[in-house]
Amino acid sequence: MMAEEPDAPGVIVFPPLLFGGALLVGLLVDWAWPVHPLPHTISRIAGALVLVASIALARWAERAMHHAGTNVRPDRPTLAIVSSGPFRYSRNPLYIASTGLVAAIALLFDAAAPLVLLVPVLLVVRYGVIAREERYLEAKFGEPYRAYMERVRRWI
Repeated sequence: MMAEEPDAPGVIVFPPLLFGGALLVGLLVDWAWPVHPLPHTISRIAGALVLVASIALARWAERAMHHAGTNVRPDRPTLAIVSSGPFRYSRNPLYIASTGLVAAIALLFDAAAPLVLLVPVLLVVRYGVIAREERYLEAKFGEPYRAYMERVRRWI
């Protein structure tokens, strides 16, 4: 008897670990080989603004998912297509918020390395996480998810 396929997208890495790991590695690289591209005051102000915006976006997206009755974690089953809150504008507001959090902390430390590491992180997120989530959601929800994909952009 064949094992039943799990009801989850099968992402290759848990996104918070990917973003957090890249941030940690980036800050360690900056500690060893500091590159401070911006004036201190500008970096701090920009970092604070991006941090507040990213936290607000993450909270808004989490509330929309809870209100829709679905799981936030990508390793658990999706129970509904969320198209309210920030999901009206982006299919991936939590990944945008995570990107913003890394960028904000990099700016607060005026550290270039975490920003450079965001490039490979976003490639892994796009192809190893989002692509798998999209295949999973299309297989699970069919036409309603395809219609949502037509209406709402992947990022912004």
